[in-house]
Amino acid sequence: MNGASREAQASARERFDALTDNTAVDAVKLAEELAAVTALLDREVSLRRVLTDPAQAGEAKAELAGRLLGGQVGGETVDLVSGMVRSRWSSSRDLVDAIEELASSADLVAAQRADVLDDVEDELFRFSRIVSGTTELRAALTDRVAGNQAKAELLSRLLGGRANPATERLVVRLVAHPRGRSLEAGLTALSKLAAERRDRMVAVVTSAVPLSDRQKQRLGAALAKLYGRQVHLNLDVDPAVLGGVVVRIGDEVINGTITDRLAEASRRMAG
Repeated sequence: MNGASREAQASARERFDALTDNTAVDAVKLAEELAAVTALLDREVSLRRVLTDPAQAGEAKAELAGRLLGGQVGGETVDLVSGMVRSRWSSSRDLVDAIEELASSADLVAAQRADVLDDVEDELFRFSRIVSGTTELRAALTDRVAGNQAKAELLSRLLGGRANPATERLVVRLVAHPRGRSLEAGLTALSKLAAERRDRMVAVVTSAVPLSDRQKQRLGAALAKLYGRQVHLNLDVDPAVLGGVVVRIGDEVINGTITDRLAEASRRMAG
């Protein structure tokens, strides 16, 4: 997001955090209702354009949102969405993206309250690895012909009883409503959102063999010192790295593998 949308999204996050700091607010219900609003605005293009029309007064747009959503969703959801449409957005899609993100965040709040946010983070990462490594599964979950109900039933068989309910809700929602994203991109975004929920960075660590607990602790401490904040480690094993580790944080890669050292030596010899 750029410009006005970034500011509007930041304001929405502040209101969301203030709302969900109240443990009396049902975070799971809030997630479901925000997801329903996302689906509505994603489907009704003309409506979302009206709600983001800069020529219309913010209060008028908030009143329209209240009339449309009142009685359909709870008061907290109405207030949150009404506040969002009062803001200025660079594009109508940005508003829908922001509401969808808050829906996911609400499920993560529920996981955090239950002290299972770490589990949800790990499950999202492991599921993304399974999807990327299983062609048949990815094809089934991204098949445009197959109905959402069939995909949900498949995910229920795969995740039901094996993953946290918050993880299952997040994945089912992503598969049912990808909104133009690849499945992998959607899972990566959810994983980052889960890490941000606790103000942590996500590092994908690839090593030739599984790291010991002591190695994980030392690596986590080193990365925390380097970046000035806690870093959550998502661990992957790939014998092709031939020893050492590859650490990817966002677009930055820290490569300490034997393969990389051999490649560097070859470049120097060639030079």
